[in-house]
Amino acid sequence: MASPQLSPDPPRAGYAVAGVLLQVLLGVVYSWSVFRGPLATAYHWSAAQTIAPFRYSLLVLALSMIVGGLWQDRSGPRVVATAGGAVLGIGWALAGIIGDTPTGLILAYGVLVGIGTGFAYVAPIATLLKWFPDKRGLMVGLAVMGVGVSPLVFAPIIEKLLGSDPAQFATTLPRTFFILAAVCFVGVAGAGQFCRTPPPGWKPAGWQPKASAAPARESVSTKAMLSTWQFYAFWVVYFLGSSVGLTAIAETSPQVKALAGKAALSGGVALGVMSVFNGVGRLAWGGVSDWLGRTRTLLVMCACSVFACVFLLRQATGFWQLQVGLCLAAFAYGGYLALMPSLTADYYGPKHVGANYGLVFAAWGVCGFIVPGYFAKITDRARAAGNLAAGYNEIYLTLAGMAVVCALVVMMLRPPRAAAKS
Repeated sequence: MASPQLSPDPPRAGYAVAGVLLQVLLGVVYSWSVFRGPLATAYHWSAAQTIAPFRYSLLVLALSMIVGGLWQDRSGPRVVATAGGAVLGIGWALAGIIGDTPTGLILAYGVLVGIGTGFAYVAPIATLLKWFPDKRGLMVGLAVMGVGVSPLVFAPIIEKLLGSDPAQFATTLPRTFFILAAVCFVGVAGAGQFCRTPPPGWKPAGWQPKASAAPARESVSTKAMLSTWQFYAFWVVYFLGSSVGLTAIAETSPQVKALAGKAALSGGVALGVMSVFNGVGRLAWGGVSDWLGRTRTLLVMCACSVFACVFLLRQATGFWQLQVGLCLAAFAYGGYLALMPSLTADYYGPKHVGANYGLVFAAWGVCGFIVPGYFAKITDRARAAGNLAAGYNEIYLTLAGMAVVCALVVMMLRPPRAAAKS
């Protein structure tokens, strides 16, 4: 084995900056709720139809991350990020052409934008996990923070591009899709050029792994990971833990608009404010987990989700109660995107983290496909019955229960015993 190469001045900061910028561009996926109202108005779609492209994009994103992770483990993150930017641009452009039907938008946005985002998303995470073994939680939190705060930038811009005239939505929707195609293609492919891995054996100058880091977990293969029960526990934790945040993000704009005159901010601005807490949560929980521990931090996040659902979002009648609840839910949710990559590297090592985390991340995609769509049908039924508040009450009570089950699974987590290396 090659001896570790010490570097007194490793070029790590540039990789971190590029990773954040790339993730900000990818995070436009979280601005989807801003499109839902105009889509419903322009094409007379139901809530279930307007949420469908978002659901498919999350599922495809997660599945493509598995492919992207395997690919980047072999060819490097720069190639995968560049390909992701190209597919992302094609997807947004196609949405501008065939996005006036549910099937067309699912194909363009749900499938192609999902593939492009999944490829590009895994690249900076894998890069930073390898460049920052001394600060995994913090640095992955910093990278994925970019995705979380992205709606603060994009949601108001998209809202402005779409305009407020319902008669113009059929024109402004495709135009907005074309603009996003150009921005994402140039920005993601450009930032992806800075996604590079350190040379074999490299480590930060003066840094030594903790004595508790078992050598057998330095390079656990994907096949060996699948033989451990912890992988499946990760899946349950990721699925249940993400449910609250993904549902809140998907429902922010419609729920704010449902308050009519009581809303102090537009749906897009409210989503932007919420995104700040989503992004800060990724950085904060990631940093906290480096000293408090991943599982303890996860338990605190579950408690925050339960509090937000039960005491703030359930039966919320005022705008500020709703906004505070959404922000707390987003703050807790952001931690899962920071902790789960770090936890995967902690348990199974950094060598195959691209493919290993890709499989773990699939739980997030399945959650995004199933949960928001299920709850959108509840709001459709409640709206038809003339009691939308009862629908949201049912949604958030169910989500609180899911967060409690998530905490119970977290309490069972233990590092796997020595597993086979690749």
